[in-house]
Amino acid sequence: MANQATTLSPSAVLPPPKELERQPLILNQRPLAWLSNAIAGIAEGDTPKWWWALFIPSALLATFMFSLIFYLMTTGVGVWGLQIPVAWAWDITNFVFWIGIGHAGTLISAILFLLRQKWRTSINRAAEAMTIFAVMCAGIYPLIHIGRIWLGWWLLPLPNANSIWPQFRSPLLWDVFAVSTYFTVSLLFWYMGLIPDLATMRDRAKSRIRKLAYGLFAMGWCGSNRHWRNYEKAYLLLAGLSTPLVLSVHSIVSFDFAVSQLPGWHTTIFPPYFVAGAIFSGFGMVLTLMLPLRTICKLEDVITVRHVELMCKVILGTGSIVGYAYAMEFFIAWYSGNPYERFVFINNRAADPWILSKVFGVKPAPYWWAYWTMISCNVISPQLFWFKWCRTKIWFVFIVTIFVNIGMWFERFVIIVTSLHRDYLTSSWAYYSPTWVDIWTFIGSFGLFLTLFLLFMRFLPVIALAEVKGVTPQADPHHPLGGAQAH
Repeated sequence: MANQATTLSPSAVLPPPKELERQPLILNQRPLAWLSNAIAGIAEGDTPKWWWALFIPSALLATFMFSLIFYLMTTGVGVWGLQIPVAWAWDITNFVFWIGIGHAGTLISAILFLLRQKWRTSINRAAEAMTIFAVMCAGIYPLIHIGRIWLGWWLLPLPNANSIWPQFRSPLLWDVFAVSTYFTVSLLFWYMGLIPDLATMRDRAKSRIRKLAYGLFAMGWCGSNRHWRNYEKAYLLLAGLSTPLVLSVHSIVSFDFAVSQLPGWHTTIFPPYFVAGAIFSGFGMVLTLMLPLRTICKLEDVITVRHVELMCKVILGTGSIVGYAYAMEFFIAWYSGNPYERFVFINNRAADPWILSKVFGVKPAPYWWAYWTMISCNVISPQLFWFKWCRTKIWFVFIVTIFVNIGMWFERFVIIVTSLHRDYLTSSWAYYSPTWVDIWTFIGSFGLFLTLFLLFMRFLPVIALAEVKGVTPQADPHHPLGGAQAH
């Protein structure tokens, strides 16, 4: 008997399993007025006590950092732990760390916008601000590393009487142009997204000073069809311009090492490896900031568990790429047959007192503890996000993101210091240790970062209000709650 195709009526189609159902991006069908009050109210109300409890220590740390920079300028770089052969160490480690932190903001805003990922709307504003503040913290370190800070303008291609021009073949100079371009475009992109929300803050402002300030930066926005059309075109153009920068900036930072001839640095995998690591650390820092924020400001219905889970998946993917890059470094060191390359990866980094040193018959590496901290935090801890329970428990995600931030700092430390501290001659070997000036300058940079972020969330909408409203059912004219019925 011939098989006959059967058709199912719409009522006979089985619904998707409950575990595959997607939660809405805004929970509890919140009305638009509630969103305005909840998000704008953070910047409009009285300054809460918890804000002062965080702001005062952060501002003191930032002030102490600038006093240490002044101490460095008046005394010299001898106050750092730098020596020969470790002439790059703590400061460049912190520079690459902060540049990596600044990658998630532009990725969330630009690339996910171009890919039409609407889940970015609740987190993109804070991530963009984090990008700007992280790049500002990163820019401090190359400037103070040159020693004579007052001659930092020599890095710019300005005409001068001595015909002293920057060395354009140096990747260190490429950093100047790449990072400054990235900062400029990120700042414009952040400000462009703020304009509709600044107009909302202007219209809600009670005092004349606030109304004037918000109105000045809102640039006469009135929400007309013409304004929205021009805004969306400009936002799309900036997103397209920002997307290549996400890939290029940290690639150029990796050239600081990859174009050298030093074993441990001269690696062709560095550009994609650095980009994946930057996105990995950036998303970790976004979650580290946003998870306490959603609890303190009672934004659980706006920054939902679905947002957290999707970001955990990005961390899992990029963390797996980073783990693959670590394995490829060892494979190339073995496959190349270069004894110096092999020495760096086994004797300088990985040989621990228990396993590898006994397998390879070498003494434990001086910095084995840094290498295995990096592996534990960057390769092992993200693999927990394969399990849904680990991705949906907020306190657990927060702990893992702390490990991610720690591990990514140690990655930069391992790359820089362990490749330098044992030179070709054993007489040049030295063990690097940071001084108290190194350590407190780095801690102070966190104070500067948190000070800027707290000021941002105190005076500006920490969530993109206009974009969040655009993903609610009320914004869809074909939805039962949307269109004219929404009013």
